[in-house]
Amino acid sequence: MKKTIGIDMDGVLADIEDHILQTYYTETGITLTREDIKGKSEEELFPDRAMIMKICNREGFFRNLPVMEGAVETVKLLMEDYEIYIVSAAMEFPLSLFEKYEWLAEHFPFISWKNIILCGNKSIINTDYLIDDHCKNLDFCKGKPLMFSAFHNIGKDHHHRINHWREVPALLKGLEEAELSLA
Repeated sequence: MKKTIGIDMDGVLADIEDHILQTYYTETGITLTREDIKGKSEEELFPDRAMIMKICNREGFFRNLPVMEGAVETVKLLMEDYEIYIVSAAMEFPLSLFEKYEWLAEHFPFISWKNIILCGNKSIINTDYLIDDHCKNLDFCKGKPLMFSAFHNIGKDHHHRINHWREVPALLKGLEEAELSLA
């Protein structure tokens, strides 16, 4: 039986950072760059919660996210050896549920609907690995947590870090070899 990997969408498969910065500029006239936001929490950057809710509840916001560089090719490669599940919180922003499903159908059509988990709380997920950008999900991971780099987790170092999708196959191989050597 193949090992399982749960993969988050926003900030992992979908490049939400640039998209939210562009939308925030359009909405407020305030220019922020990736460098400006590095190491800051979402609450520090966007203290006006109502503004962020308005942006994230806008029709098309989640549907039009760009794909993270290398994600499609790497996920296809991983599917040769792992059972892949897409795991994304989609309940906080009601429009995101269908938009995320449509986005996956366009960019990851090789992932079966049976392997898509759109939920409210990821603590129920029980995969061998979880690739996510939020410690709030990784800290309670039942398998091995793998943290995808994002502006808000730069100062965190208590999970294996992934800076780019091209690193994932070698990281998983190394983790599996280390596990075998302990057995």
